[in-house]
Parts: sequence; C-alpha cells; structure tokens
Amino acid sequence: MPRAVHFTRFGGPEVLDLVEVARPEPAEGQLLVHVVVASLNPAEVGIREGAFARIWPAQFPMGQGHDFSGVVAGLGAGVTGFEIGDPVIGFAPRAALADFAVIEASGAARMPHGIDFASAATVPASGATGWASVMAVDPGPDETVFVSSASGGAGVFAGQLARLRGARVIGGTSPVHADRLRSLGVEPVRYGSGLRERLQELAPEGIDAVIDTFGGGYIDLAVELGVAPRRINTITDYAAVQRHGVQSQGNGDAMSPEIWEAILDLVAQGRVVVPIEAEYPLEDVRRAYVEVGTRHGFGKRVIRLRPDPAATDSR
Repeated sequence: MPRAVHFTRFGGPEVLDLVEVARPEPAEGQLLVHVVVASLNPAEVGIREGAFARIWPAQFPMGQGHDFSGVVAGLGAGVTGFEIGDPVIGFAPRAALADFAVIEASGAARMPHGIDFASAATVPASGATGWASVMAVDPGPDETVFVSSASGGAGVFAGQLARLRGARVIGGTSPVHADRLRSLGVEPVRYGSGLRERLQELAPEGIDAVIDTFGGGYIDLAVELGVAPRRINTITDYAAVQRHGVQSQGNGDAMSPEIWEAILDLVAQGRVVVPIEAEYPLEDVRRAYVEVGTRHGFGKRVIRLRPDPAATDSR
C-alpha cells in the first residue's frame, strides 16, 4: 500500500503519523506522480501547529509537504505532452509527503538532464521564493544587496540569483557557515548584535537592496540604513510591510513551471548550487521537522522516498 504522512490534530511533530493510503487516481488534466524526494520548509511547521488555520481551515486528516520531485506514474484524460516515466517537479499543497501525489499537468515542470532529484525538489518553494525576491528588488550590476538569512533554503537561492545579475551580495549567516557561503559567491557577515555597524563597514557607500527571508527586525534595519522601501522585500515580516510599505513577493509570485524550468536549468548548468543539509527517510519525518524548526543548517533538508530512478522508470 502507498504511504502518506498525515496528522489528525494540530500540535508538535508527535502528531505526524505515517499511514497507508489508497493509491490516488488522476482526474482529467492531471498527473499522478511517484514522489522521489519531498522538500521541507519552515512554514510547514506552522501549518502543522495550526498557525495558519484561518487560511487553511482544518480538514483532518491533513497531509504535510508542498514541493517535490518524482516521475510520472499516471496520466489523466486529455493530458498531452507528458509520458509515463518523465521526471518532473511540482507543488502539491499539504500532500507532497506521500508515495504518490496528484497535480494538474499544467502545473508540472520537466526536469532537465544533469540535475538530481533532491536538488530539483527544492525549486517550487525555495527556488521560486528566491527568484521572486530578487525580481522584486531588481538588483543591477555593481549594486550591493544584503540577504538576511543567506544560508537558509530561500536565502541560498536569492543570493546566487542576485549574483548572476552582477550584484555584490552580502549574506547574513553564522560563522560556521561563512566559508560555505563564500564558496557560492556571497560575502558572509555575522548576524546578531552589531550587524548594522558590520554592514556599514563592509558597504560604506551604502546598500542598494535588501532581501529578508527570516524576519525579526531586518526590515527596520534596512530602512535605518537608508534603503528605499521599493528595494526591500520580505517573505515573513508582514507587520513591517504595513509599517514601511516594503514588498512581500514570495513563491506564490513565481508559481510557474516556466520559472521553475529556468531555475532548474541554472542548477543543471552548475550556475546555481543547492546545498542539501540532510536527507531523511520518510520514517524519520518527525525528527526531520524538529531539525527544520531550528532554522539552523545550510541550505535545504529533504525527505527521500525512493532512490533516484532512471527517467524511463514508470513503476
């Protein structure tokens, strides 16, 4: 029997259960995808704890996970352009942590040659968030951009994408991740007390744009440093959006297979690197979310449901 992660009440990771479920069937215009890797995101912790219950009212049992990579295992009526065994990525809200996911064929992106399934699985959420954040602040050559949590999942994408536009990127991080961040072309700066002074020392001529992927006062700091609100984007500090009129573009603004495929191509070419901090088997989903919730680590944490298959594997 196929497996899926469900929970029947809001709470900590202990509410997550791995259960057997019926194999879903794709309806007209849909794909059935055999999931290979599901990406984990901090916002999913809040969903499970009930922080977003007003947005997504409880309909228990609920699933977990959003973005994933896999191979097409079934075609709904009327689907063209895909074949059984095609490697794809997709976004299945609160349903990605399962052996099988059903998505609209129009919402699937093809995986190019030269990319692994773990890296590909991170693109629909973190990759798209980084893309949208960079587009929002629109950095140009020779401009300086500060990314608040540059070693986090969305931050590693945002920093590298800004660098590809010719910008100088300074990234907030802990000292333990400084060398790894520097290897991606991002200049590390230690977060915490004294950050304002360290930024002014690194960029005495000023910072042109700020991308905040963490919250916790970075927007107020950006305004204090004289960054124009239209050149500031946050994916988490919505109170600061109201106070300062800054932007709040996120993965929903890049929810496009065309954008995902552009990011996938950059990863396949080696122009964007996706650091995978840890892989977990589906049976370790509780531990995985405990570690996701710490907001520590470099890059992404993912759940692996099966080994990377060949592109023609249709099982």
